[in-house]
Order: sequence, then structure tokens, then C-alpha cells
Amino acid sequence: MLLPATVQAADLLFSPQPVASSGWIVTATANGKIGPSFPGSDEFSAIVFPSFSLRRVGEPKRFSSPDDGFSLPLYDTSAIRFGIAGRFRGGRYLETDPRLFGFKDVQWAVEPGVFLEWWPLDMIRLRGELRHGVHGYHGFVGDLGLDIVSRIGPWTLAAGPRLSLGDADFTETYFGVRPFEAAINGLVPPYKPSGGLYSVGVSTALSYDWSPAWSTTVSVSYARLVGDAADSPIVTRFGSENQFTFGASVSYSFQTSGW
Repeated sequence: MLLPATVQAADLLFSPQPVASSGWIVTATANGKIGPSFPGSDEFSAIVFPSFSLRRVGEPKRFSSPDDGFSLPLYDTSAIRFGIAGRFRGGRYLETDPRLFGFKDVQWAVEPGVFLEWWPLDMIRLRGELRHGVHGYHGFVGDLGLDIVSRIGPWTLAAGPRLSLGDADFTETYFGVRPFEAAINGLVPPYKPSGGLYSVGVSTALSYDWSPAWSTTVSVSYARLVGDAADSPIVTRFGSENQFTFGASVSYSFQTSGW
């Protein structure tokens, strides 16, 4: 008597959702990441956070890399997407690394901006973001990436190179050393970096769709600090040029006819 009920409950959870002529599909995701405690750090910290995405019923599920910023498209076609982007960047505090004694804390920052995606082929995506820091710093940053996306059944594998740029305000905030900081710390000299390309790397992600409702993703990203960022005493004395980030997420999608 219990077996049919159990099978029916599983069918409701994992069977394809009925197709409606209108409405939305909401995807709620629980994300976990382990990465550098601050840009250039050789210490790791963990963070857990939610995210959400929205698409119309009947619209195919779009590929999204775990290292993408928040995206709200204002223009959306199969080949080109353009819209509002945003990211959160954690701060740098003495409690994070006692070796930073004498350094002024860098507060957390919100980075609103814009993004542009272009799919020249079904399996190739190019994405760029331009953002401006608020609260923790007040400079411009940009990210460029290319992904080769392969879909095989329920599996989606993506990998590609990454470039990150920042202006002088950004690099001075995270990689610069003020004279008074150098004097108090005593282990590093003053340092004033310039803006430009500050990291190159690669990002990889593997996703599996357990059903139309549930999916999981694991990811690994590597960034190599370059230029003035790599030469910063904060990096050479207290940190590392090699920046690894590991991520995992679980997503649940459901259909609504509201809005």
C-alpha cells in the first residue's frame, strides 16, 4: 500500500512540470564558495548566499557561469543579452589576517554596473561586465570571459579564460600601501600601484540536471595576479599571486502564473 504512494510522490517531485502558455519559472539557488579572504590573500574563507533567476515559461534554460555577477537583462535575444549587473565584494579586516597590523580596514563593497553577453555560436559565450564600487571603494572594475559550453544529456560542462581589470582607485584600495601603514606595520614599504589588468585565469563548472526542478553545480576558478597587483607588498609579503575559488550550488525551479 505504501509503495504506490511513494512512487507517486517521487513522480510529482521529479517529473517534468506541465507546460503553460504563460507564466514564469523561478529558480532559487543556494550557493557556497571557498576563496581568498581578500584580493591577494593566501588565506581562505567560506561564504553561503542565495540567488534567484527568472525566465518565461517555454523559454529555454540559459547557461550561467558560477562566477557571473548578478544579471538583470534589459535586452534579451538568443545571441545577445545586455542589462544591469552587480556584485558584492567582501572587505579586508585586521581580524582576517593579523599580519595586516597598521593597515586601514577596507569595508565591504557593492558593485553595480552593466553586462553584455554574445553567443557567436551555440557553444561559445563571451561576457563582459563593467561595474563601479560603492562603500568599500569608489573605482571601476571590469571582467571579461569566454566560455566553451558543452551539453551532453543532463550534464553541462563549461570552461574558459578570464581577465580582470581595475582602475587606480581599485588597485590602490586593495594592493596599495600608504606611508603611515608601512610605518606602523614595519614589514612592508609604501606602494602606489596603477590601474590596468590585474589578473588572468580560467573558470570551470560542471552541472547536472537531476530533473526539470533540481540541479547541482560544482566549480573551480583560478586567477593569477599580474602587473602592479602581483608586485604589491601585500601579495609578496602576506599573500599569494595564485588565487583559487571553489564553489558548489543546489538549484530548485518552480513555475508560477503570477506577475
